[in-house]
Order: sequence, then structure tokens, then C-alpha cells
Amino acid sequence: MGERRKWHERLKVTLWTLIVPPTVWAGHFLFSYLWAAISCAKDGRFAKFPVLFTVGTVIALALIVLSGWIAWKQQRTVGDPPPHEQGTEVDRLRFLAKSTLLLAGLSFVSVLFSALPVVFIGDCR
Repeated sequence: MGERRKWHERLKVTLWTLIVPPTVWAGHFLFSYLWAAISCAKDGRFAKFPVLFTVGTVIALALIVLSGWIAWKQQRTVGDPPPHEQGTEVDRLRFLAKSTLLLAGLSFVSVLFSALPVVFIGDCR
């Protein structure tokens, strides 16, 4: 009888998944600037409570947290104890997962910092 694995265990962390958190951050950064430019061009000021911007920020943070959670689960894959000198498949998986987890943390903070000007700056000058 085959072992039934959870959905996050079936995912493999690769170089492509490594770039998901910074890509989400870059997308949010571009979205922030476009939102501010369009908002200032149309109304001449930021919205009091920018629903679209808040939803975009929450979606970006959720994607980054999901990516980091999957990486955290996969970096806990059982393997040889350190030092990792053989370069086995499990060692590579754990390295990529740890790198993805660290990039997810950095991207999470970056999204928060790129969202802060909307909270603290109220006009378009």
C-alpha cells in the first residue's frame, strides 16, 4: 500500500520556487507605485482607506507566508546530520528550502516596508 502524503509534501522546492517570494515582493512594489500614481492622478490625493491597496498587500503577504510555510515544512525533511559534504538529493532540497524560507522572511518585511508610506503619507506632493 502506497504512502499517502500531504499536498505540501508532494511539492518540491526548486530554483523556481526559490524566486517566488522576491517575485511577489517585486510585484507588490510595482503595484504600490502604480496604485499611488493612478490614485494621485485621478483624485489628487491618497484614498482615506485604500481597499484595493490593502487587498493587494494582504494577498502578497499571504503568498509569501504560504511559500515560507512550504519551505519550512520541507527544510525539516529527515536526512543525514551535518556536515553535508556529499551533496545528496535531500541535502539539496533542504538547502533550497532553507534559502526559500529566508527569502520569504526578507520579502515579508519588504512588503510591509513598501506598504508603510501609504499609511504615513497622505498627500501626493
